[in-house]
Amino acid sequence: MTNDLPVGRRVAYWRARRNMSQQVFADRLGKSKSWVDKVERGVRRLDKWSVLQEVADTLGVTADVLVDDTNPPTPVEPISNPDVGVDPVRAALTRHPGILRLPADHVPVDPYKHRARIVHADAMYQHAQYPALLRLLPGLLDDGHDLAARARPGLQVRTYRLTALVLVKLGVHDLAWLAADRGLSVATATDEPLLEAAAALPLGTALRAAGRHRAAFETTITAAHQIAPLTPDAGTSSERSACAALLVQAALAAAEHDDPPTVRELVAEATTLTGPDSPERAAVEAARVTAAVALKDVSGAVELNAALAVQDRWWSLPVEHRAAYLIDMAPAHLATGDPAAAGRALLDADRLAPAEVRVRPAGRTVLAQVLTGSPRPSPHLLAVAQAAGMRGAW
Repeated sequence: MTNDLPVGRRVAYWRARRNMSQQVFADRLGKSKSWVDKVERGVRRLDKWSVLQEVADTLGVTADVLVDDTNPPTPVEPISNPDVGVDPVRAALTRHPGILRLPADHVPVDPYKHRARIVHADAMYQHAQYPALLRLLPGLLDDGHDLAARARPGLQVRTYRLTALVLVKLGVHDLAWLAADRGLSVATATDEPLLEAAAALPLGTALRAAGRHRAAFETTITAAHQIAPLTPDAGTSSERSACAALLVQAALAAAEHDDPPTVRELVAEATTLTGPDSPERAAVEAARVTAAVALKDVSGAVELNAALAVQDRWWSLPVEHRAAYLIDMAPAHLATGDPAAAGRALLDADRLAPAEVRVRPAGRTVLAQVLTGSPRPSPHLLAVAQAAGMRGAW
């Protein structure tokens, strides 16, 4: 479970799992509480094997569980240029369902098989398999046109949502915006608030990615208020979850628009709508950290990140979400003068989801920043850059 944490965070994680305070842990080690705190924050490194073994014995784990950054990145198949896969998606989106005419001998799409394909595609997105997902999307979009004539709006909205989200990842913002808008048009015709909320979320994401922060805020906050329960305990769990997700997107848009009071208000409101140990709460807390980075509160972001990384609910987030979050954190570590922590964050992201670092433009940009900002870049990080086909003077 802890393979994706730096050594200090692993120590903090296992100490928390053993229900030990820093003081109790320090007493058992014969160290000071300050020493433990510095280890867990990465200020002090566990360079001696004998000390590392003593820490592991006190935590009741083996020393190799705590060792950080000793293995090279997991090798993966070379990832082809994602731009090649975008063209078929673009072509599928140009075939507008409103004017599409199916041939007379057309065989209707089986909605149950289509739903299974969408579930598979959604799992691919959550595991950041973007190039492979691009190959599936044109067929899903075309089949969605067929299902539109048979009143299957939910399946259409899910397909447009996936299309928009993966296009945002690949930096194709105009096409992502089109796909998201197409999905919202389908949803609003149904008069189903939850479906409209599901469609509004990727539109807000696409607008944010395109730099339209105010439009993203207005879209997501309006959709959130349409399904917002009157009290935190009211409404269904699906309504509360959808509302919280929209509030998070609105908060991130507000952060990018440099509006700290609105960010605090929306994050607090989203927190009240989520269960303490739920994935939704983890998403809200991750957004709080990302918003702090956007607001240039890098010290606050690093502090919040340290608290989030040792919580069990952090692991309930999808692989894609965790990897993207780690990429967001890397510049904050750089800004606080800790290039080593920035490098570890990127290596952790690469182990989780290589495409987030090697294919996604935002990930590649941060990787270049970390390599140029590190006096002695990690050889493992250099290997990631080489695997991504990047060249630079680092």
